[in-house]
Amino acid sequence: MADQAVRKAEPIQAKPILKWAGGKTQMLGDLMSKVPSSYGRYIEPFFGGGAMFFALQPESAIIADSNPELINMYREVAGHVENVIRFLKQYENTSGMFYAVRSQEWTALPKAEAAARTIFLNKTCFNGLYRVNKQGQFNVPYGKYKNPKICDEAGLKAASEVLKKADILCGDYLLVLEHHAQPGDFVFLDPPYLPVSEYADFKRYTKEQFYEEDHVELAKMIMALHERGCHVILTNSNHPLVHELYAPFNIDVLQTKRHISCNGSTRKGEDVIVTIPPKQRTLIKLLHQPLPEQVSAYPPTRFMGSKSKLLSEIWSVASQFKVNTVVDLFSGSGIVGYMFKAHGKAVVSNDYMAMSATFAKAMVENNSVTLPLGEAEELLVTHKESDHFVASTFKGLYYTDEENDLIDTLRTNIAAIKDQYKHAIAMTALIRACIKKRPRGIFTYTGQRYNDGRKDLQKTLVQQFLEAVEAVDKAVFDNGQINRSRLGDAMDLRVEQADLVYIDPPYYSPLSDNEYVRRYHFVEGLARDWKGVEIQQHTQTKKFKSYPTPFATRKGAADAFDRLFRKFADKILIVSYSSNSLPTQDEMVAIMAKYKQHVEVIPVDYKYSFGNQSDAKTHRNSVQEYLFVGY
Repeated sequence: MADQAVRKAEPIQAKPILKWAGGKTQMLGDLMSKVPSSYGRYIEPFFGGGAMFFALQPESAIIADSNPELINMYREVAGHVENVIRFLKQYENTSGMFYAVRSQEWTALPKAEAAARTIFLNKTCFNGLYRVNKQGQFNVPYGKYKNPKICDEAGLKAASEVLKKADILCGDYLLVLEHHAQPGDFVFLDPPYLPVSEYADFKRYTKEQFYEEDHVELAKMIMALHERGCHVILTNSNHPLVHELYAPFNIDVLQTKRHISCNGSTRKGEDVIVTIPPKQRTLIKLLHQPLPEQVSAYPPTRFMGSKSKLLSEIWSVASQFKVNTVVDLFSGSGIVGYMFKAHGKAVVSNDYMAMSATFAKAMVENNSVTLPLGEAEELLVTHKESDHFVASTFKGLYYTDEENDLIDTLRTNIAAIKDQYKHAIAMTALIRACIKKRPRGIFTYTGQRYNDGRKDLQKTLVQQFLEAVEAVDKAVFDNGQINRSRLGDAMDLRVEQADLVYIDPPYYSPLSDNEYVRRYHFVEGLARDWKGVEIQQHTQTKKFKSYPTPFATRKGAADAFDRLFRKFADKILIVSYSSNSLPTQDEMVAIMAKYKQHVEVIPVDYKYSFGNQSDAKTHRNSVQEYLFVGY
C-alpha cells in the first residue's frame, strides 16, 4: 500500500558456513561474555566451523587450520564466492551424486569447485562430520536428509565479506601462534578435546590424533602467550588434565550437548572455558645508580648513535641482574662496553665497523698498554716513503694537501707498530683527529662549508693527534678481567659464557638513514687501510660500498632481531631502540617474547644532538629511547 513505509531488507548476519562437530555455536552466550572489551587482532588457529569468529566479526584477524581442504574452502569463499556458488548450484541431494562427488580427489579440482565440494559433502553427509581414512580420503556416509540447504547464497556472500578481513592460513597452530600472536591480541583456542579416544578424529586433526602430550605442548604455548601479553580463551572437555594444566586460571564448567555420538545417552557432556588474561607487567625500575668515575675518562665522541647520554639508564637496568660477562654486540663508539668494564665486568665488544673494533681494542680489551707521547711524536716524522694513497685519492676533498701527506705518514708509521695495543691506540688517535678536523665530524660532503669556527677546527692535525693519544692513554685501565674486542658480523659471534647481551643496532626509520659507512667511510677506510673495500670512484666523496646490513629495511630489521634473540635466547637481553624506528614497540616485544619468558619495556626521554634528526628541526629529534629487557 502507498501509505505504508517501505521496509528495507535486513542485512544477512554472517554465520558459520559448515556444520561442524564440536562447533561452539551452543556456547557462544558464555564465550562472548568473556571476550576482552578491546584487543588487537583476533587469532583462531583451530578454526573448524569458526562460530566464534563469525559471531565477533573482527576487523582484523588471523584464522588458521591444519586442514588444507578446509582452508581452501574459506579462501575461495573469501576471494571467489560467486564461483563457489556457481558450482554449488550444480549439486543435487541424491545418494548417487553424493558418492560420485565424494570419490573425487579435491586437489585435482579447480579451487572454487573443490570449495563447493567441501560444502556440499558437509551439508549432505551424516551429521556434518569431517573424517578421512588413512589415505586421506573423505569417508563419511550419505546423510539421507530430505532438504538440506546446499547453497545458501545470501549466507555465503555475508560470510565472504567477513572472511575478506582475515588472513587465512594453513598450518600448525604452534607455528601460527609463535609467528603471529602479539601483545594485546585475542587468541581463541578450540583444540580437539580430551579424552583423545572419544572423538578427536572427528575434529580438525583427522589423519593424526591430538594426544595428551599435544595438550601439554598447547598449555606451554598458552603460558607463553600469557607472558607475551595476549588475551586467551580456551575450550575443552571437563577433563582432569585440563584442570591440572590450567590451575592458575579461571575455569568455568558448562553442561553441553554432544552431536556426534550414535548413543543418545552419551550425548550430554561437560565443557570448560578457561580464561587466561594477559600477564600484568611491572617495569624494571630505573635505579639511577651513579657511574664509576673511570667512565668519565673515556674520550668524548660525537659518533652517530653513541649511548653516552644513556649510560646511567643502561646500567640501572643491567645492575638488577647478576652478571659477570657482558657482550656489547654493536659497540659503535665503545662507550657502553667501557662502562661495563668500569663496573668490573668481563666485556666482549663486537662491531662490523673496523674503526669501532679499533676503539674497543685500545680501551676495552687493552688493560695496561699505553703509547708514550715521545713514541707518538715519532709517528709524525717520515721514516719511510708512504704510498701517498690519501694524498692522491682524496686530494681537495676533506683536508689540505699538507694534512693529507701527514695522514699518509701516520698510516705508514702506524702500520709498522708491532704491539697490537699501541697500534690500536695510534689508529684510534688518528681516527679521532680526522673526525675532529672535519666540520660536523662526517664525510658525506666535501669541502669546508659547515666550518663554524669552533676550536677543534682551528687546531692543527698534529695537535689533534697528540691530544687524542693522551686522551686514549688516560682511558686505559685494568679491571681485573679478560676483555675482548672483535671485528665481525653479530650473527657470527660465538660466546658461550656471556650472561648479558647488550644490543644497539643501526635503527631503521623511513625518515632517516642508518648508514654508518656512508658517514664515516674515510675513517673506516683508515682503520681498514682500504683493504677489502671498493671505492666508488664516480662519487664526489669517494666513498666505498656500504657493508650489507639487514637493518636497512623494516622486514630485514625484524628478521634480524628475531635471529639475534633466538641466537642469544639463553642470555639476558637489553636492547636499545628508538620510538621513531621500526619495528614498533609492540612488534619488538612480540619478537623478544618468542624467546624470553619476561619482556619489559623501559622508555627513556632522549634528544638527538646531531645528524638527520636535528637537521629536520622538528619534533622528531625529541623521541623516546626504549630499553627492551628480556630475561
